[in-house]
Amino acid sequence: MTYRIVSQLTENQISELLDLYKNEFWSNQRTLEDVVRMLAASDIIIGLVDENENLIGFTRVLTDFVYRAIIFDVIIKPTHRNMKLGSKLMDAVINHPQLKSIEWIALCCLPEMIPYYQRWGFTSELVKMQLMFRINQNNDN
Repeated sequence: MTYRIVSQLTENQISELLDLYKNEFWSNQRTLEDVVRMLAASDIIIGLVDENENLIGFTRVLTDFVYRAIIFDVIIKPTHRNMKLGSKLMDAVINHPQLKSIEWIALCCLPEMIPYYQRWGFTSELVKMQLMFRINQNNDN
């Protein structure tokens, strides 16, 4: 399969990203307007596009470029899954030149995905650290 990595999305690819989000339980409520705002606020964008420039994979990173980075939205188009494209996205993040010296990189995933991400050195067994969440009750999403 022929693909290439992009660091910006075209208008058409942004619409395709919204379509990818609509297929997932964790992102099916996202709107085009919010996705556009999200992309503008993301520090690193990694997209996989096919030979026709269609978006087939995506992830993004928020970071301070020194100490911390967190990976969000690792997603592959359903018709292109089981082709190791998720691994290509993760390799692109781990080997990204702007992330090489980051002290630690984090991500959130479902428990069944833990073994998958362990291949890149991620662990769920941090000493004395616990990820905490606060849901913003005023959020319309």
